[in-house]
Amino acid sequence: MRRPPDTTRPSMPPPPPPLDFRRMALQDLERVMEIERDGFAHPWSMDLLRREMVHDWSTILVATATRRGPAGSPSEVIAGFVVYWLVHDELHVLNIATAVEERRRGVGRALMDEAAARARKAGAVLATLEVRRSNAAALALYRDLGYRQVGIRPNYYADEGEDAIVMVMDL
Repeated sequence: MRRPPDTTRPSMPPPPPPLDFRRMALQDLERVMEIERDGFAHPWSMDLLRREMVHDWSTILVATATRRGPAGSPSEVIAGFVVYWLVHDELHVLNIATAVEERRRGVGRALMDEAAARARKAGAVLATLEVRRSNAAALALYRDLGYRQVGIRPNYYADEGEDAIVMVMDL
């Protein structure tokens, strides 16, 4: 006898749409702030993001996807962003966030891959980042990308007194 399909099991999210990458523009600031506020208990300020936009060594890279609006017309949406510095031969990732509706679809991985590819092209040979000790999902992603733990910064996240795991990856 055949059993009916199991409808209690959560369905897998659809595969991620093709993503495009570009530097953040001033008109993207509100959406990036929305993603930032949704992603962090202590989000960066709008002023801090604005300042990162003007430093020569800093890049805020957004991942965009094309979506159909209610009327069926296509429009670009920002699915996530990464903030990184490129100083001499080093890529340093400062912040990364994915829109709530895009999580678990590969956007964060794609942003990290794109940042690393751009850094390699610019001559970087090493990537570094800090991540909260409690952020198991991010730690798993970074390890899967090839980052390895090289140290701990005690009480790095001062608001909670949480340690940061320092990670590096050869590019």
